[in-house]
Amino acid sequence: MLKRLCGPFFIASGANHFRNARFYRAIMPDYLPAHDELVAISGVAEIAGGAALMLAPTRRLGAWWLIATLIAIFPANLHMALHPERYKKIPPAALYARLPFQLVFIAWVRSASRS
Repeated sequence: MLKRLCGPFFIASGANHFRNARFYRAIMPDYLPAHDELVAISGVAEIAGGAALMLAPTRRLGAWWLIATLIAIFPANLHMALHPERYKKIPPAALYARLPFQLVFIAWVRSASRS
């Protein structure tokens, strides 16, 4: 059952980049340019990967796409953990807990690609 939820989860997550763009802009590392564009690109990447994961002919490609996307967005999670003073509403422990959780998402995507 969890495998079948993976694609829709990433579609919803990607859509959230557009519904809550201000949050995603706030977590972008300062050294990256074009925050608005990168938020939109990462949202589209999650939507596309989630959709591809749901279709048998594109499932493997979608999984690799999502894994690459998860790796690409990791610096934003690391940025949050290293700058907890910017995210006062989130407990610092939660910011650090997100880091290894990226591996859980990658494992979930890999598992979903095998169904």
